Amino acid sequence: MTQHLFPRRAWPLVVAMTLAASVLCLPSAMAAPGAHGPNGEHLDSPGAAVNASGLARLPDGSVNVPKTAQRRMAIRTVLAPQSDAAATVEMPGRVIMDPNASGRVQAVHGGRVEPGPKGLPVAGQSVKRGDVLAYVRHHAEPYALGAQQAQLADLRAQRQLAEQRVRRLEGLEGTVPRKEIEAARSEAKSLGERERSIGGSLVARETLTAPVSGVIARADLVVGQVVESRDVLFEVVDPSRMMVEATTADPTVAARVAGASLQGAPDVTLRLLGASRSLRDGVLPLIFAVNPSKPGTALPIAIGQPVTVVAQSKERIKGVVLPAQALVRNPSNEPIVWIKSGAERFIPQPVQYRSLDASTVVVTQGLSADNRVVVQGAALIAQIR
Repeated sequence: MTQHLFPRRAWPLVVAMTLAASVLCLPSAMAAPGAHGPNGEHLDSPGAAVNASGLARLPDGSVNVPKTAQRRMAIRTVLAPQSDAAATVEMPGRVIMDPNASGRVQAVHGGRVEPGPKGLPVAGQSVKRGDVLAYVRHHAEPYALGAQQAQLADLRAQRQLAEQRVRRLEGLEGTVPRKEIEAARSEAKSLGERERSIGGSLVARETLTAPVSGVIARADLVVGQVVESRDVLFEVVDPSRMMVEATTADPTVAARVAGASLQGAPDVTLRLLGASRSLRDGVLPLIFAVNPSKPGTALPIAIGQPVTVVAQSKERIKGVVLPAQALVRNPSNEPIVWIKSGAERFIPQPVQYRSLDASTVVVTQGLSADNRVVVQGAALIAQIR
């Protein structure tokens, strides 16, 4: 009779233990949910499931991040559903002044700079329209100055003689015609006005006032500085009203723009004002008005700053919409996203994308509908070695 190692009553327990051991011995290459590429291929490799106890870069390029580390790094993931989004066009641009809310202060004639009643303003100082910013005292050439002084002395002598003649004629009033007395008075008055005009020109100074209310954006003056005519001495801008000039070589872009934003400035929106009809250096300028998120607040940009304009087109494209921070670069400088394939494992996936606005992108290739993508903390995962 055959003897069994286990009693017949213990066979169900033996069978259960055998099945459990079989499950534990299954190959570790089984891909977890969300670990499939856009064409259904497995992103896991057979020998990649390394049992790491902490943060580690695995041989296949994936990263092991324990749960405690995920909480410390504030990693967040979302499923990546397909959706429609507006196509975008990126254009280089620069910040320019709004001609209706900004102004430049220039000297009509050259001269020496003198401070205003409150001294010379500095960049960043607030001013109101009509405030005196500085004075420019004119200095003529020595030959012209001598000619003016000689003319002034001649006019002074003529005025004195004319006034004496008026007094003599007034003493003979009744014996000389009245028209001669009035002519003498008119001549003396004319000579006096000419004298005052010439004398005032010798010590004249030009008053420089603020053309608009705003902030001094540029101030290139010191006391005693000699400036030439038409030099830009001050620039006054309204910090809540600016414009952006973008350039493009496609003349049809303006007709397809539905909205625009600045890359890196999520609190700013752009409104297309118009597009030029003539090429300038081989490109067409497009002018956008800059609108802050809160009306009346200062814009986080400066005059002359180079920017990237992201214009939303009226056409639609299909893809996965993600926050811009979900995209990082691998050592080959390729754009990638991190896909969570298990409780503690993250796989890098190369993708192709297009920017939607300053804080959103649409991935057009590289993701499938069941991928769980890291949308917060992707940069921290990429730094794990």
